[in-house]
Amino acid sequence: MAVVGPQVTIEEVRAQFPALKSGFSFFENAGGSQVPRQVLERIGSLMTEGYVQAGAGYPASDIVDQVVAESKRFANVLVNGEGVGTAVIGPSTTDLLYRLANTLAHTLVPGDEIVVSVTNHESNIGPWVRLAECGAIVKWWGVDRETGAYSFDELASLLTERTKVVAVAHTSNLLGDVLDASRVVQMAHAAGARVVVDGVAYAPHSAVDVKSVGADFYALSLYKVYGPHIAVLFGTDEAWSLVEGPNHFFLSGMPAKFELGCQPYELLAGLLGTAEYLSFLAGSPRPRFDRPTVEAAFARMRELERPVQERIFDFLSSRSDVRIVGPRTADQSARHPTFSFLHKTKPSDQVARAVNGDSVGIRYGHMYAARLCEALGAPLETGFVRASAVHYNTVEEADRLIAMLEKAL
Repeated sequence: MAVVGPQVTIEEVRAQFPALKSGFSFFENAGGSQVPRQVLERIGSLMTEGYVQAGAGYPASDIVDQVVAESKRFANVLVNGEGVGTAVIGPSTTDLLYRLANTLAHTLVPGDEIVVSVTNHESNIGPWVRLAECGAIVKWWGVDRETGAYSFDELASLLTERTKVVAVAHTSNLLGDVLDASRVVQMAHAAGARVVVDGVAYAPHSAVDVKSVGADFYALSLYKVYGPHIAVLFGTDEAWSLVEGPNHFFLSGMPAKFELGCQPYELLAGLLGTAEYLSFLAGSPRPRFDRPTVEAAFARMRELERPVQERIFDFLSSRSDVRIVGPRTADQSARHPTFSFLHKTKPSDQVARAVNGDSVGIRYGHMYAARLCEALGAPLETGFVRASAVHYNTVEEADRLIAMLEKAL
């Protein structure tokens, strides 16, 4: 996808993020990305110029109505879901997936099967495991203990005529992999199952395309995609027809029947700020809330990420005292710049604390992928060291991180 306008530089990109002016190198982006000024301005404008309820019929309320409508439409554009389904908004992916599992529970009977990938964040595991209380049988799609690699042959062996739900991660927040999600969908649909994809760790790096993936449900967290602290759950029209929404009895239709309570209007305004930022990144001279702009923005992100991803991977893979999990390549078709590793003798908390300071920030732990951590043989108390980059990180920052890691290791 060609850019919409002139290609923006990394310096221009970084100038959009107030937090980057401090000089601190954020390498814990998998836990949440920094926020560009466009998001801050949109949130501040709504809260200072007319922070009122929608649907009241006076001018300030009409503005909120417009914000709600535009943000909901853009959420669908962001995932390429227009014409095939609806995106609903909630406080977090965890919240939305628990709601989804609870509402799908009525479609299951004892003995029905749910296949869950161990590579998932707990938000796409816990809700499905709890359905065992309704008589569902949970089956695990596992990984290689050393590398975290998974087998599609194993997935095929798990699918039966009783399989009703398959829950997978498009990218693991520990492995940094890129799952062939459309292949999972094809296999699951052939068995008559619905597919729920957690795209939280995928969406900050690549343009989500639910039409291409074909999943019944797809979730992502906007606060990890340069936006405010809300999340999106997309569902196809057919998939949503199965859901008895948890909202008030007098509310019907999507998204109203699934979105509980009053929407956080200021955060919906912030989502429009994310749309503005993507327009900037695509080189557009004005905000454009369309799919070509989204695709052009993410294409530029991947270009900016590539040298940083290669630099960090090359360093970690060169060390004999470090065990990297996830794809053993820097190829962007196979992985994103999220790197988790173990030192052969030093515990992860010791390594991370030696790196963290006034100039660099990384993280250690199980990252809420506790079951994957256990499957990979890492202690839950300290887990893995994780360094995660996004498009606003620079090669110079990667070199700073590497220098700190060399000392720590």
